[in-house]
Amino acid sequence: MEDAHMFIHDFDQVPGQGYFAIFDGHAGKFAAEWCRDNMSDILAKELQEHPTMDVREVMKNAFLKTDDQLEIESKNAGARSGCTAVLSLIRLEPGKDDRKKRVLYTANVGDARSVLCRGGKAIRLTYDHKGTDQFETKRITEKGGFLLNNRVNGVLAVTRSLGDFSVKDFVVGTPFTTSIDLCDEDEFLIVACDGLWDVVSDQDAVDLVSQYTDAQEAAQNLLQHALENFSTDNTSVMIVKLSKRAE
Repeated sequence: MEDAHMFIHDFDQVPGQGYFAIFDGHAGKFAAEWCRDNMSDILAKELQEHPTMDVREVMKNAFLKTDDQLEIESKNAGARSGCTAVLSLIRLEPGKDDRKKRVLYTANVGDARSVLCRGGKAIRLTYDHKGTDQFETKRITEKGGFLLNNRVNGVLAVTRSLGDFSVKDFVVGTPFTTSIDLCDEDEFLIVACDGLWDVVSDQDAVDLVSQYTDAQEAAQNLLQHALENFSTDNTSVMIVKLSKRAE
Protein backbone atom coordinates (compact mmCIF):
# COMPACT_ATOMS: atom_id res chain seq x y z
CA MET A 1 0.00 0.00 0.00
CA GLU A 2 1.41 3.36 -1.06
CA ASP A 3 -1.00 5.60 0.88
CA ALA A 4 0.09 7.41 4.04
CA HIS A 5 -1.83 9.62 6.42
CA MET A 6 -1.28 11.87 9.42
CA PHE A 7 -3.59 13.54 11.91
CA ILE A 8 -2.49 15.79 14.76
CA HIS A 9 -4.77 16.96 17.56
CA ASP A 10 -3.91 20.35 19.07
CA PHE A 11 -1.72 21.13 16.06
CA ASP A 12 1.17 23.50 16.76
CA GLN A 13 0.41 22.99 20.48
CA VAL A 14 -2.86 24.93 20.28
CA PRO A 15 -5.85 23.14 21.91
CA GLY A 16 -8.72 22.67 19.46
CA GLN A 17 -6.64 22.96 16.31
CA GLY A 18 -6.30 19.97 14.00
CA TYR A 19 -4.15 18.77 11.09
CA PHE A 20 -5.48 16.06 8.76
CA ALA A 21 -3.57 14.87 5.69
CA ILE A 22 -3.55 11.99 3.23
CA PHE A 23 -0.77 11.27 0.75
CA ASP A 24 -1.54 8.82 -2.07
CA GLY A 25 1.71 7.47 -3.46
CA HIS A 26 2.61 6.07 -6.86
CA ALA A 27 5.79 4.49 -8.29
CA GLY A 28 6.79 3.59 -4.76
CA LYS A 29 5.97 4.71 -1.22
CA PHE A 30 8.97 6.93 -0.44
CA ALA A 31 7.32 10.25 -1.35
CA ALA A 32 4.06 9.56 0.50
CA GLU A 33 5.81 8.40 3.66
CA TRP A 34 8.33 11.25 3.62
CA CYS A 35 5.54 13.81 3.25
CA ARG A 36 3.58 12.14 6.04
CA ASP A 37 6.57 12.41 8.36
CA ASN A 38 7.68 15.94 7.46
CA MET A 39 4.97 18.18 6.03
CA SER A 40 3.35 18.96 9.38
CA ASP A 41 6.64 20.30 10.75
CA ILE A 42 7.27 22.33 7.60
CA LEU A 43 3.79 23.85 7.80
CA ALA A 44 4.11 24.61 11.52
CA LYS A 45 7.41 26.41 10.91
CA GLU A 46 5.93 28.42 8.05
CA LEU A 47 2.97 29.47 10.22
CA GLN A 48 5.28 30.52 13.05
CA GLU A 49 7.54 32.52 10.73
CA HIS A 50 4.67 34.27 8.91
CA PRO A 51 1.95 34.91 11.52
CA THR A 52 0.26 37.73 9.56
CA MET A 53 0.31 36.10 6.12
CA ASP A 54 -2.86 34.64 4.60
CA VAL A 55 -2.87 31.03 5.77
CA ARG A 56 -3.70 29.82 2.26
CA GLU A 57 -0.49 31.42 1.03
CA VAL A 58 1.41 29.88 3.93
CA MET A 59 0.05 26.45 2.98
CA LYS A 60 1.10 27.02 -0.63
CA ASN A 61 4.62 27.87 0.52
CA ALA A 62 4.68 24.78 2.77
CA PHE A 63 3.73 22.55 -0.16
CA LEU A 64 6.47 24.04 -2.35
CA LYS A 65 9.09 23.74 0.38
CA THR A 66 8.02 20.16 1.01
CA ASP A 67 8.43 19.46 -2.70
CA ASP A 68 11.88 21.05 -2.75
CA GLN A 69 13.10 19.07 0.25
CA LEU A 70 11.51 15.89 -1.06
CA GLU A 71 13.55 16.23 -4.26
CA ILE A 72 16.79 16.27 -2.27
CA GLU A 73 15.75 13.33 -0.10
CA SER A 74 14.49 11.34 -3.09
CA LYS A 75 17.80 11.73 -4.90
CA ASN A 76 19.70 10.66 -1.80
CA ALA A 77 17.48 7.58 -1.48
CA GLY A 78 17.43 6.77 -5.19
CA ALA A 79 13.63 7.07 -5.18
CA ARG A 80 11.51 8.21 -8.12
CA SER A 81 8.09 8.13 -6.53
CA GLY A 82 5.47 10.82 -6.14
CA CYS A 83 2.20 11.36 -4.31
CA THR A 84 -0.99 13.32 -4.39
CA ALA A 85 -1.70 15.25 -1.20
CA VAL A 86 -4.71 16.69 0.58
CA LEU A 87 -4.31 18.64 3.80
CA SER A 88 -7.06 20.12 5.94
CA LEU A 89 -6.19 22.42 8.83
CA ILE A 90 -8.61 23.60 11.50
CA ARG A 91 -7.40 26.81 13.14
CA LEU A 92 -8.71 28.96 15.96
CA GLU A 93 -8.73 32.62 14.96
CA PRO A 94 -10.08 35.88 16.42
CA GLY A 95 -13.80 36.30 15.85
CA LYS A 96 -16.52 38.70 16.92
CA ASP A 97 -16.84 39.92 20.51
CA ASP A 98 -13.39 38.59 21.44
CA ARG A 99 -14.58 35.04 20.79
CA LYS A 100 -12.58 32.53 18.82
CA LYS A 101 -13.87 31.18 15.54
CA ARG A 102 -12.83 28.00 13.77
CA VAL A 103 -11.57 28.29 10.22
CA LEU A 104 -11.02 25.29 7.96
CA TYR A 105 -8.17 25.65 5.48
CA THR A 106 -7.56 23.05 2.79
CA ALA A 107 -4.83 22.54 0.20
CA ASN A 108 -4.39 19.78 -2.37
CA VAL A 109 -2.40 18.57 -5.33
CA GLY A 110 -3.72 15.71 -7.44
CA ASP A 111 -7.08 14.01 -7.03
CA ALA A 112 -7.38 13.37 -3.29
CA ARG A 113 -10.32 15.35 -1.87
CA SER A 114 -11.65 17.00 1.24
CA VAL A 115 -15.45 17.25 1.44
CA LEU A 116 -17.37 19.14 4.13
CA CYS A 117 -20.86 18.17 5.27
CA ARG A 118 -22.84 21.34 6.00
CA GLY A 119 -26.48 20.82 6.88
CA GLY A 120 -26.43 17.45 5.15
CA LYS A 121 -25.05 18.86 1.90
CA ALA A 122 -21.63 18.05 0.45
CA ILE A 123 -19.23 20.95 -0.15
CA ARG A 124 -16.06 20.05 -2.03
CA LEU A 125 -13.07 22.02 -0.74
CA THR A 126 -10.48 20.71 -3.20
CA TYR A 127 -9.83 20.58 -6.95
CA ASP A 128 -9.10 17.45 -8.96
CA HIS A 129 -5.86 17.96 -10.87
CA LYS A 130 -6.26 15.38 -13.65
CA GLY A 131 -5.37 15.00 -17.29
CA THR A 132 -9.07 15.24 -18.12
CA ASP A 133 -9.23 18.84 -16.84
CA GLN A 134 -9.11 21.41 -19.66
CA PHE A 135 -7.37 24.08 -17.59
CA GLU A 136 -4.65 21.71 -16.46
CA THR A 137 -4.25 20.40 -20.01
CA LYS A 138 -3.81 23.97 -21.27
CA ARG A 139 -1.23 24.75 -18.57
CA ILE A 140 0.82 21.65 -19.39
CA THR A 141 0.76 22.04 -23.17
CA GLU A 142 1.77 25.70 -22.87
CA LYS A 143 4.85 24.55 -20.94
CA GLY A 144 5.79 22.10 -23.69
CA GLY A 145 4.28 18.92 -22.27
CA PHE A 146 1.58 16.76 -23.79
CA LEU A 147 -1.33 14.56 -22.74
CA LEU A 148 -1.68 11.04 -24.12
CA ASN A 149 -4.74 9.07 -23.01
CA ASN A 150 -5.28 11.80 -20.38
CA ARG A 151 -1.82 11.13 -18.89
CA VAL A 152 0.97 13.69 -18.63
CA ASN A 153 3.57 12.75 -21.26
CA GLY A 154 1.67 9.47 -21.51
CA VAL A 155 2.71 8.46 -17.99
CA LEU A 156 0.99 10.20 -15.06
CA ALA A 157 -2.78 10.50 -14.55
CA VAL A 158 -2.55 13.47 -12.16
CA THR A 159 -1.29 16.88 -13.25
CA ARG A 160 -0.06 18.12 -9.86
CA SER A 161 1.77 16.17 -7.19
CA LEU A 162 4.66 16.13 -4.75
CA GLY A 163 7.67 14.30 -6.13
CA ASP A 164 7.57 12.95 -9.71
CA PHE A 165 10.67 15.00 -10.49
CA SER A 166 11.18 13.48 -13.95
CA VAL A 167 8.12 15.49 -15.07
CA LYS A 168 8.28 18.34 -12.55
CA ASP A 169 8.33 20.98 -15.31
CA PHE A 170 4.70 20.04 -15.93
CA VAL A 171 3.49 18.21 -12.81
CA VAL A 172 3.90 21.03 -10.31
CA GLY A 173 3.55 20.99 -6.53
CA THR A 174 1.55 24.22 -6.32
CA PRO A 175 -1.69 23.44 -4.45
CA PHE A 176 -5.28 24.55 -4.83
CA THR A 177 -6.32 26.21 -1.56
CA THR A 178 -9.58 27.16 0.15
CA SER A 179 -10.76 28.58 3.45
CA ILE A 180 -14.17 28.47 5.09
CA ASP A 181 -15.44 29.62 8.48
CA LEU A 182 -16.97 26.70 10.33
CA CYS A 183 -20.48 27.07 11.73
CA ASP A 184 -23.01 25.08 13.75
CA GLU A 185 -24.36 23.43 10.57
CA ASP A 186 -21.02 21.76 9.86
CA GLU A 187 -21.21 18.11 10.91
CA PHE A 188 -18.08 16.39 9.63
CA LEU A 189 -15.26 16.42 7.13
CA ILE A 190 -14.31 13.56 4.79
CA VAL A 191 -10.67 13.45 3.71
CA ALA A 192 -9.90 10.66 1.24
CA CYS A 193 -7.82 9.64 -1.76
CA ASP A 194 -9.14 8.85 -5.22
CA GLY A 195 -9.71 5.18 -4.42
CA LEU A 196 -12.93 6.41 -2.79
CA TRP A 197 -13.88 9.28 -5.09
CA ASP A 198 -13.46 7.24 -8.28
CA VAL A 199 -16.52 5.18 -7.30
CA VAL A 200 -18.49 7.34 -4.82
CA SER A 201 -19.87 10.84 -5.36
CA ASP A 202 -19.33 13.58 -2.79
CA GLN A 203 -23.01 13.61 -1.79
CA ASP A 204 -23.31 9.83 -1.61
CA ALA A 205 -20.30 9.75 0.71
CA VAL A 206 -21.85 12.42 2.93
CA ASP A 207 -25.19 10.58 3.00
CA LEU A 208 -23.51 7.34 4.03
CA VAL A 209 -21.37 8.90 6.76
CA SER A 210 -24.43 10.74 8.12
CA GLN A 211 -25.90 7.38 9.14
CA TYR A 212 -23.21 6.85 11.80
CA THR A 213 -22.37 8.70 14.98
CA ASP A 214 -18.99 7.02 15.41
CA ALA A 215 -16.30 8.35 13.05
CA GLN A 216 -14.36 5.08 12.93
CA GLU A 217 -17.47 3.08 12.08
CA ALA A 218 -18.39 5.61 9.41
CA ALA A 219 -14.93 5.39 7.83
CA GLN A 220 -15.00 1.58 7.80
CA ASN A 221 -18.42 1.49 6.16
CA LEU A 222 -17.37 4.08 3.59
CA LEU A 223 -14.35 1.95 2.71
CA GLN A 224 -16.55 -1.13 2.43
CA HIS A 225 -18.95 0.78 0.18
CA ALA A 226 -16.04 1.70 -2.11
CA LEU A 227 -14.94 -1.93 -2.33
CA GLU A 228 -18.47 -3.07 -3.11
CA ASN A 229 -18.51 -0.53 -5.94
CA PHE A 230 -15.36 -2.11 -7.38
CA SER A 231 -12.73 0.38 -6.31
CA THR A 232 -9.44 -1.06 -7.56
CA ASP A 233 -7.09 1.53 -6.02
CA ASN A 234 -5.63 1.85 -2.55
CA THR A 235 -8.18 3.70 -0.42
CA SER A 236 -7.58 5.82 2.67
CA VAL A 237 -10.37 7.70 4.44
CA MET A 238 -10.51 10.06 7.42
CA ILE A 239 -13.74 11.23 9.03
CA VAL A 240 -13.35 14.35 11.17
CA LYS A 241 -16.32 15.07 13.43
CA LEU A 242 -16.73 18.84 13.75
CA SER A 243 -17.82 19.19 17.34
CA LYS A 244 -16.39 22.00 19.48
CA ARG A 245 -13.14 20.11 19.48
CA ALA A 246 -11.78 18.46 16.31
CA GLU A 247 -11.85 14.67 16.62
